[in-house]
Order: sequence, then structure tokens, then C-alpha cells
Amino acid sequence: MTNRSLVLSTALLCTVTLGGCGMIPGAGSATTTVRVWLMQDSVSDEFLERFTTAYEKEHPSVELDVTFQEWTGIGKKITTALEGDKAPDVIEVGNTQVAQYAESDALLDLTLESVRDLGNEEWLPGLAEPGSINGSQYGIPWYAANRVVIYNKDLFADAGIEEPPKTRAAWLEVSEQLNTGGNQGIYLSGQDWYTLAGFIWDEKGELAVERGGGWEGTLDTPAALRGMQFYKQLQSHGNGPKDADEMTPPQTDVFAKGKVAQIIAVPGAATVIEKADPALKGKLGYFPVPGKTAEAPGAVFTGGSDLIVPRGARERAEGVEVVKALASEEWQTDLATTMNYVPNKTTLAGVIDGEEGTRAMAAGAAHGRATPNSPQWADVEADNPIKPYMTAVLQGADPATAARAASKRITSALLP
Repeated sequence: MTNRSLVLSTALLCTVTLGGCGMIPGAGSATTTVRVWLMQDSVSDEFLERFTTAYEKEHPSVELDVTFQEWTGIGKKITTALEGDKAPDVIEVGNTQVAQYAESDALLDLTLESVRDLGNEEWLPGLAEPGSINGSQYGIPWYAANRVVIYNKDLFADAGIEEPPKTRAAWLEVSEQLNTGGNQGIYLSGQDWYTLAGFIWDEKGELAVERGGGWEGTLDTPAALRGMQFYKQLQSHGNGPKDADEMTPPQTDVFAKGKVAQIIAVPGAATVIEKADPALKGKLGYFPVPGKTAEAPGAVFTGGSDLIVPRGARERAEGVEVVKALASEEWQTDLATTMNYVPNKTTLAGVIDGEEGTRAMAAGAAHGRATPNSPQWADVEADNPIKPYMTAVLQGADPATAARAASKRITSALLP
């Protein structure tokens, strides 16, 4: 195994002094070094060790050179690599970043592999859709994570609630019932726009749509307004700030005080809560964000990662093979159970049945979505007009008027 950014000295010697060992008459088979960029903490050292050892054993002429990258500043670093002649052969990217990188025509089209080798019809839509640009698949889904409802089992039991709600209507009733006696039924900050997006999608609305080659903000459609109305109803069953997001203050800190019945967060937030108050260990439960009917959970924003292969990579063919291995059932199962991620296919959800939080996450991920697939969406998030729109509505502004203003700002930000 090549440890992160360290390339084996033998491979380096061959490259620098001899122009590649495979070029020497009478030499053995060439050794190909496949360079892979993964994001910091996306996988454990143990997972990487297992994968690298197994892959190199199955492909004796291949050595993997894995470098871990920091999320901070990664966009510029990847863009620079794609524009140059020293791009790595495989790169992990955020699922919503694929469109940004594909815009420059610097990514390899992996449509054939996705259909022929990778079972793309079973992929989670929240990972697959952002990786597909104009009908071509550039990003291969790797792993997912999304929000669930984390609840305090003791507060539910004290209120006589025996099981979590399965519909949005029941969720409102339960949250109202729990919002009493000094307890908050749910702590939901006023600017948690990822959660709002799920409610809008449940109503068949969108944050923005593509029309005539351009993008338009659509928070002012009847469907999107219904999503905001539900958010307002749910948010009223607690004391979450109307003018701040879920990190101001951190909702995990608020929940850890023991007076909040529910929050909407990724299951990993439970670890933070239990560290803040060890007395809550074993008292936290999880359920998928409820949908409009009991037939299926509600829509949620799906975060996670896709794998891309730069068009200018030196070892494109071998890079594609590494991507196919990482996205395979064997290594998806290992990754999901090791890291408590949701695997890339709905058909693999059963591999995490033993983990309550991850199981709830997987149920929601099957109905997950991603942000609009525009290369300029990052510009929307940089000066996010959705947040002040939400605050305005929660503080009593006319929803339609506020939504029109926010939609115009989204449209302007999405101009190429």
C-alpha cells in the first residue's frame, strides 16, 4: 500500500531515471501508479488499508497512491488540477459539485460504465442526479448521508407517545403534544433551509428549475409555498430562533440540555449530544423525516460524495477500474458498515439494518434529492437568499411577496 501522498521509491525511480520500467527491454510487466484524491475523514485508515491491499492483490501491476485532501479550498484545488496536465486519476467530490467541474468539459464521461457495470438504475437519486449532466454520467455515486429526526425517548414516553409518527400530520400533532411543561416539542431553527428543501420537494415544488437554457428561482410557486407553510407550522412547536440557522447556537448543544424532544440532523449528531450529556446515552431514538402519507418517508436533502475521473488523467482506464471497485457491492457494504454511511444503491440498504440511526437515514435516502444541478448553485449558497426569506415568513411577512423577492435573487445568482 502507498501511504497517502507517499509514492513508492521504486516506482519513482523507474519514472525519473528510466522513463518507466515498462520501457526497459527484458523488464517485467509495467507497474501503473493510480493517483487517488479522497477527502479528509471520508474513510477510516482501516478501510483504506483493506481496500488497497485487496485491490493491489487482484491487480498486481497497479499501485494506489492515495492522498487525503481538506474540504477547505478544495474547489479551487480541483479546478486547477483539472485545467492542468497533472490531474489525479480519481477524485472524490461532493455530490452537488459535479456540475461545477463538468462545465469545463474536463471530466470523463462514465455513462457506459454506469449502465454496463455499475447498475445505475438502483442508485440513490440524490447521488446519481447531481452526477448526470445533460444525459451523461460524470459522477459515480459513492456514499450518502442525510437528515433524520433524533428524539428523546424519555420525553416521548412521558407524553404517552409509544411510536414515532409516520405522516407529516401526525408529526405536527406529536410535536404540539410534546411542546409543554418547559419542554420543546421540536427545536427547529428558522433558517434550516436544507430541511425546508425536503418539505418543498414533498409538495412537488423546486428551489429552482431550468427553462430555455437558463435557471429560475421558484420559491414563489404554490407547491414551494406549501412547503414553507408546513415548515412554519412545525417550527412553532418549539423555541428555535427565527433568524438563525441550526449552528447558531448548535442545535446539538440545545438538545443535550434534556428539554428538547426532537431535532432534525444526521445520526452522527447523537455522538455530539451524548458527549455533552452522557446521561442521554441509550435514550436517543431515530426515525425518518415523515412524508405526507405513511407509504413512504418524506423527501430529504442527500449529501455525500461522487467519484470522478478527469479527462486529462494519465491513467484514465485504470482510474475507471478503481472507481468501479469502490462503487461495487463488496466495497459499498464494507464502507457502509465501517463508516455508518448509506450505500450508493437502494438495494443495499439492508446491510446497515443493525444500526437504528443509519437505518432511518437509509429509508429517507431512498427519497432523497440534491440541490439544483446548476454549475452556479454554489453562488446561491454563498449569499443564500433562502435564509432571510424563511426568517421573513416566520416573523410574519407575506409569504408570496417574500418568496418572489428570494426567487429573483436566486435567478440572478444562477446566471452563467
